[in-house]
Amino acid sequence: MKRLLLFLVFITFSSAFPTDRKMENEETMQLAQAYLNQFYSLEIEGSQLVQSKNRSLIDGKIREMQAFLGLAVTGKLDSSTLEVIKTPRCGVPDVGQYGYTLPGWKKHNLTYRIVNYTPDLARADVEEAIRKGLDVWSKVTPLTFTKIPKGTADIMIAFRTRVHGRCPRYFDGPLGVLGHAFPPGLGLGGDTHFDEDENWTKDGPGFNLFLVAAHEFGHSLGLSHSNDQTALMFPNYVSLDPSKYPLSQDDISGIQSIYGGPPKATAKPQEPTVPHACDPDLTFDAVTTFRREVMFFKGRHVWRIYYDITDIEFELISSFWPSLPADIQAAYENPKDKILVFKDYPKSIHTLGFPRHVKKIDAAVCDHSTKKTYFFVDIWCWRYDEVSQTMDRGYPQRLVTYFPRIGLRVDAAFQHKGFFYFFRRAKQFEYDPKAKTITRMMKTNTWFRCGEPFNSSSDFSTSEGKVHSGGVELVYYKNLNLLIFSIVYVLKK
Repeated sequence: MKRLLLFLVFITFSSAFPTDRKMENEETMQLAQAYLNQFYSLEIEGSQLVQSKNRSLIDGKIREMQAFLGLAVTGKLDSSTLEVIKTPRCGVPDVGQYGYTLPGWKKHNLTYRIVNYTPDLARADVEEAIRKGLDVWSKVTPLTFTKIPKGTADIMIAFRTRVHGRCPRYFDGPLGVLGHAFPPGLGLGGDTHFDEDENWTKDGPGFNLFLVAAHEFGHSLGLSHSNDQTALMFPNYVSLDPSKYPLSQDDISGIQSIYGGPPKATAKPQEPTVPHACDPDLTFDAVTTFRREVMFFKGRHVWRIYYDITDIEFELISSFWPSLPADIQAAYENPKDKILVFKDYPKSIHTLGFPRHVKKIDAAVCDHSTKKTYFFVDIWCWRYDEVSQTMDRGYPQRLVTYFPRIGLRVDAAFQHKGFFYFFRRAKQFEYDPKAKTITRMMKTNTWFRCGEPFNSSSDFSTSEGKVHSGGVELVYYKNLNLLIFSIVYVLKK
């Protein structure tokens, strides 16, 4: 009886071996089918894989995969091929719709946004990995990347799981596909997704986020996978030293075929200088009144002095007037409370009545008592009637004749309490237009309380309401390239 029982058990186990092997083969074939469908455009469904008429197509795709991934080309699912199939990798196909490279972005200044963060890493570590992953490509191209906190960026970055949103691709849980990205374009174009089911790391066990991100961003910029096993764009995950530069020459050649190389090294540009109010050699580009303040322009900066406030404000021109350029040439306030600003606009100044040979204005000042504006061009002075909007006859006149002792040229000018203030290099001249004489000579920075006290002629005291500097409304008009600013002040009573 014992022999019979042992014989029956032996028969049972013996009959199970072929079944288990058959199931194992089917699982292997299903794994291979899914892999070839996803990454090599096999396009065979279900049981069709085992049909003999599809055998040649299957073998051909296996050979294609083996050749691309650097395996022995056998057309068989041997152990080395199966090992590669099970290796974690990128979710972008190796062949098919992507080819080798795609048209890149039509601009070089790209934005990115991190939509959400993995809990596997500190927020700062995620941002560092993303930034470094983009820097890899910016170092060898003219591309730049700017992070934005909200809104739609060119490259939207997110951590997702399984089927996610409207994305046509999906994740498969731990291991398998680590991430995927889309080529430049509208909609999902440029977007990059990472599988949240993976263990993301900065260093140590798991998948290095920087390396995977750098690879996926290659797709976001238009690269497909490379069959160069040393390339960052090789589809399978390779644990490299993250402290070393990960791009191979193949990666560099590919990305530069789309965007070209980085800008050629030139002499290091000088940092924009910040003017100092008490610099004894300080000069101005332009000076103008501004209702109840005076504005002194220099390069990208402006000093603002209020008549009834002792503080002096110093700021970037762009922070006050975003559309106003730096290095303006002249400015003045006309009787209609508009500021006219001049900056390399020869066509516009001709509408004021200047002849064609006049290309720029050095300075301008309006005499509000007569509604006449004086324009200074080189050694000449022009006078403009703000009422009739025409140049007065008999002009231009030589500056040394019309304003004696001022000098040959003027850098900037403005009017305050009936006096003209002319600036030439580091000097300024207080000029009485009625007496046609200079009443004082000072340094340009006298207004900034740099050693010369104010006297009654330069006192900014006023009995009017206090200016609320935060309540300024700017309405500007661009008319034939002449910037005309209409200023409306809000006063605190």
